[in-house]
Amino acid sequence: MCERHGCGLHNLLNVCAFHYPLDELLGKLGEGTYATVFKGRNPVTGEYVALKEINIEREEGTPSTAIREISLMKALKHPNIVQLHDVLHTDNKLTLVFELCEQDLKRYMDSFRGPDGRGHMDGETVMDLMYQLLRGVAHCHSNRVLHRDLKPQNLLLTKYGELKLADFGLARAYGVPVNSYSSEVVTLWYRPPDVLMGSRSYGPPIDMWSCGCIFAEMLSGIALFRGKTNDDQLTAIMRIMGTPDSRTLRSIAFQSPEIVQTLKFQKFGKIPLRKVLPMACDPALDLLESLLKYDPNLRISAADAMKHPYFTAAVLTPHDGYYQRGGKASESSGANRNDDRMDYDGAASYFNMTPTGLAPRDVPAPALCTAPPPPASWKR
Repeated sequence: MCERHGCGLHNLLNVCAFHYPLDELLGKLGEGTYATVFKGRNPVTGEYVALKEINIEREEGTPSTAIREISLMKALKHPNIVQLHDVLHTDNKLTLVFELCEQDLKRYMDSFRGPDGRGHMDGETVMDLMYQLLRGVAHCHSNRVLHRDLKPQNLLLTKYGELKLADFGLARAYGVPVNSYSSEVVTLWYRPPDVLMGSRSYGPPIDMWSCGCIFAEMLSGIALFRGKTNDDQLTAIMRIMGTPDSRTLRSIAFQSPEIVQTLKFQKFGKIPLRKVLPMACDPALDLLESLLKYDPNLRISAADAMKHPYFTAAVLTPHDGYYQRGGKASESSGANRNDDRMDYDGAASYFNMTPTGLAPRDVPAPALCTAPPPPASWKR
């Protein structure tokens, strides 16, 4: 313990970080509404760390989100969850010391953008990152923790290809009986429809919908549902997934009585995900369908998703402009390719992309990424 500042960082950095100005650290990594993240270094071991600095208002005290994040992250120790090394506390600042990760998933996906503005991550990379995401989420849920803000910006990548869940500021422990939580959680594009409708009685399925949205974004390079408001986001979801029927809506309302059952929605037919994401293999689309269920009770769990055939079938191989798995060609390949052109063009216009911009249907599949491949040492 540092006697001068009363902080617990002394054993990690050898000297208290506040002995010198923060602008003499190794640079700013990012800045949000409530915190600024800097890069620091242990002068003894040479280890680099990330310092998340939270300002404390004298009248309001330490933010509840910071207290919650610290308490949960001290309990969550897992290779796919960013490690909290230490916490230092002064009168006006709270600094959380994390392991340093080189970039987030959003920045990594952006590095693959081609001339069409889309990302082109190869299938094996998507599969490995998705498995790691599910493994981290499964650990949270097995410890009765909801992340509630899963998005590419909150998924960090190390130089060794490890994906780690980060930013637990909105995370909550959950239990039985079901508690009532805030519906103002999860970044809009990754928020499930039941929460958009006003649900406050949710559980682990809230994170599984977000996993599905992230999965689709890794496959295509662009967010699947991109609304501007709650209502607009619901419409964006229904334009692809179709308007839920009355039975589904009743099931959602039964699970969350606080939802207003008089909500009226425009009628949309479901667009097959094969036509929206033609670059994806069949098992990937099946997993995505399991994640993007309107009814929370029907969404696949993280533990079950890790056992999905998408992760256990044969290695991806190029085939006729697509990637396939297990030796089975894509349903949209070859002779079937022109049969769904009309519906596909409709989906493409929604994405403000040409059909060939959304995914290469009449040209060979994009080359594998030029970035280093995922390490063979990744353990599942």
